Amino acid sequence: MRAPEPPRTPSQQSQRGLDWFIFFLADVQTGFGPFIAVYLTTQKWTQVEIGLVLSVGGIIGLIGQMPGGAIVDAAKDERKVAGAAVAAIGLAALAYATLPVFPIVMAAATLHAVASCVLGPSIAAISLGLVGRYAIGERLGRNARCASLGNGVAAAVMGTAGYLLSSRSVFFVTCLLVIPTLIALSRIRGHEIDSAQAHGATRADAAPRFRVSDLVKLLRQRPLLVFAGAMLMLQLANAAMLPLMASAVTSRSSDSAPALIAFCIVVPQAIVALFSPRVGRWAQSIGRKPLLFAGFGALAIRGVLFSTVTDPYLLVAVQLFDGITAAVFAVLVPLIIADVAFGSGHFSFAQGVVGTAGGIGASMSNVVAGLVADKFGSHAAFLGLASVAALGLLLVWLLMPETRRVEPDKA
Repeated sequence: MRAPEPPRTPSQQSQRGLDWFIFFLADVQTGFGPFIAVYLTTQKWTQVEIGLVLSVGGIIGLIGQMPGGAIVDAAKDERKVAGAAVAAIGLAALAYATLPVFPIVMAAATLHAVASCVLGPSIAAISLGLVGRYAIGERLGRNARCASLGNGVAAAVMGTAGYLLSSRSVFFVTCLLVIPTLIALSRIRGHEIDSAQAHGATRADAAPRFRVSDLVKLLRQRPLLVFAGAMLMLQLANAAMLPLMASAVTSRSSDSAPALIAFCIVVPQAIVALFSPRVGRWAQSIGRKPLLFAGFGALAIRGVLFSTVTDPYLLVAVQLFDGITAAVFAVLVPLIIADVAFGSGHFSFAQGVVGTAGGIGASMSNVVAGLVADKFGSHAAFLGLASVAALGLLLVWLLMPETRRVEPDKA
């Protein structure tokens, strides 16, 4: 019988280095959100040109999920992959700020999308390699809290910079934030990361040899395919919900819409920051499936409430359910993938599989919801999105096994 793996005990320096890396990385990534459209509009770009740049970035981000995961699996040092990706994003931000002409901006959007495809898997791999599979739930909860705080702080800082200085300044701030991001990454001690575990292998001598047959075997695992299908339904139900609500609110009261949407974004981030570490602990104590039910259930309830509630204050309150869903899945997506893929040596590739499924769902969501809203009204569109969330819950209930692993001395 194989001896149980020893517990991972990373230093506080490495743990805090990872905290700050995720915090600053969230700051850096925030600069590539809606600020791109605002900035390019000020540079006299047409909406067609802006849409083309955003679409190309989105398409590359979708098709690059699995190759990005494979790159992380094949890497000997996940920190170097993450550092190169962060530097590439800084270069992209500098290109946006200094040369906003079509070929350069298109290249920058491509570079940012490619780099983002390896960053998510790199963070999860570093986390798994640091703490091991039995403590990964709590670590992922901590990751989600740091990312949520980073997003909130960055939105405030960059919004202020854009207002007081110019929309161009947002990208200079993004570029400068690369420096503390890389410093934080350097604080993670490389020798404390178990490379085999980071790749999802059980032993050092089981580190993966990259073979197509191994990937095919992983893709045949029923729990991974079921979970990928569930994530497709999650994003299909979720991605269009806030934009659809924003459109409905703007049609009723355009003056108060910006402030209302801002509150609707902040409230879920606060819930994620408060509860995601607890989600990681609950996932290990009560299992994954009850929390999956809670996440899908909260999304379905949110859709039903959006279809009936019109009071702006109540709409903000409804966003509490978005916070529940976000807190649950920020932790459970990489956690369940680690459960299912551990032992294969292709943890990051499995993340790419699930990420691709979620990306397909998100790309379909706005189109489908928009068509339904135009033909039958926003009430029907919200109920349709809620129904998709309910189908996701049903899929998990009927087909998804419980994937929690119990530590040997606690079994």
